[in-house]
Amino acid sequence: MSSEILSVLEYMEKEKGIGRADMISAIVNAIKTAALKGVSAGQELKIEINPKNGQLHAWTLLRVVDSVSDPRTEIHVEKAQAFTPGVLLGEFVEKELDPSTLGRIAAQTARQAVMQKLRQFEKDRIYDDFKDTVGNIVTGTVRRKERNDIFIDLGKAEAVLPGKEQVPGEEYQPGDRIRCLLLSIDSTPRGPELMLTRASPKFVRRLFEVEVGEIADGTVKIEAFAREPGYRTKIAVTSTDPKVDPVGACVGARGARVKTIVRELNGEKIDIINYFADPKQMVIEALKPAAPREIILDEKTHRILLKVATEDLAIAIGRKGQNARLTSRLIGWRLDIEEFHAVSTDPRTVAVDVLVKTFGLDADLAGRLVAIGINSPAAFEGVGADDLVDAGFTSDEAASIISSVGGAQ
Repeated sequence: MSSEILSVLEYMEKEKGIGRADMISAIVNAIKTAALKGVSAGQELKIEINPKNGQLHAWTLLRVVDSVSDPRTEIHVEKAQAFTPGVLLGEFVEKELDPSTLGRIAAQTARQAVMQKLRQFEKDRIYDDFKDTVGNIVTGTVRRKERNDIFIDLGKAEAVLPGKEQVPGEEYQPGDRIRCLLLSIDSTPRGPELMLTRASPKFVRRLFEVEVGEIADGTVKIEAFAREPGYRTKIAVTSTDPKVDPVGACVGARGARVKTIVRELNGEKIDIINYFADPKQMVIEALKPAAPREIILDEKTHRILLKVATEDLAIAIGRKGQNARLTSRLIGWRLDIEEFHAVSTDPRTVAVDVLVKTFGLDADLAGRLVAIGINSPAAFEGVGADDLVDAGFTSDEAASIISSVGGAQ
């Protein structure tokens, strides 16, 4: 048994990193518990394992008495003095036992203790190895897919990329290399479970921190962030150094930095803009190249009404409203976009609008009135139905106009 124990101790120490002292303590406690439930029930045992050679020694502790009533826990004083000279009544002596007398159950229990210790160590090791990696990017190999979840081998442990944390359109096969963000370490009945993400905005943020040195050292700061995984990401940046262009730093020479990130995201579009505390400036910056014609802010409801020209409407809203949604998240305001209708400055059109609004006239009749010089409410002074008939209006039209003008006045 000593050789078996020694081989277990050496294996655990070299391959699993579990110290001999920890393994010995687990084995001793397991054997003692099993023995006391079996052949050594009622006895008090002492068990030791030599860490160098794996040799197991066991003793039973017996109380010295002059009249033995329970031989499992007591020993007569004369017998006690035979192997422990000078021992006195009431004291305890250690009587060595043959380890084999502890029984087969004790040996099996020792084996179970080793396995249990190994499982517990694996759980603790996973947590200890990865607790400081939460929020960082990890690289692994795709192992398998179960339902919508992808299981990834990180070398020291297996992690899971849930379906909800995957990017739409991305497909991975067993053996593929993959980079993800370690989102959290969740406690489960099976032990700690490593949860990964590629869909979270935190993943893209961390990619920028890794790729852009100015973000890592704090010179450039990401002030606002919005993402629709697989489609588009918008980030707003500032610089603490007036000599450093925050957008240029993120883009890199000839776009090298942002291209690296876009490749990692399989072509996801990334918009990098300057950050402004003023929401009006932010919305103008975020919607480029679309140029708002009119911006109306409602501070109370935190809403922005944006009016853009017809040719810019599709750009501002984006595919399936994507650009508008991202801009809204980026600035933190509800965004409403509608088509801009310019107010005409053509004198004839203005005059027609005035007559229509003032007297409720039909636009066609108002246009004909303007054509004969009646281009304002004041111009109706002294005009009668006969004058309008002479100007080409029918009797009914003239009567209707005079009636409308008279009613409004």
